[in-house]
Parts: sequence; C-alpha cells; structure tokens
Amino acid sequence: MKKILDDYMNDPDIVYVPMAIREIHEIRAKIYDETKDMTPEEHTAYYKEGTARFFASMGTEPKYASPYGETDLTANETKIIERV
Repeated sequence: MKKILDDYMNDPDIVYVPMAIREIHEIRAKIYDETKDMTPEEHTAYYKEGTARFFASMGTEPKYASPYGETDLTANETKIIERV
C-alpha cells in the first residue's frame, strides 16, 4: 500500500513536534520509502528526474559545473573529484 502525505504527517512519533519539523520529517520519510529498495543507478536516476522536474516547473534548465570551474557540462559529463 502506497502511503499518502497525511500518513506521514500523522505519524505518532511526530504528532507533537512543531509543524515545520513535521513537514521536514514527512518529506524525508516519503523519500526514504520511495528509494529504500533502489539500486545506486535507480537512486541517481530518481534524483536526476526530480531535479529535471523542479527546474522545468521553474521554466529553466539546470546548469552543471565541475569542481574545476567548467560550466558548460551536461548531467552526464559531471566529473568526480578524486581524493588524494
């Protein structure tokens, strides 16, 4: 059974917590439930899709940058920082 937002907001562990904290808990619990059984690749795709939806709702596209200052990268061209 898929939970709805009210299920998270009425969690007995957080009923007496201030509303702002309850909303944060609700979001974190919902994301956890949606991603807990995902592979790392599915997890990455989940966040990339959410990012794309967010930027589309704002009428813009995300701008990616590398730690080296390059700013004309796409999502697939981002680089990983190697730790020495």
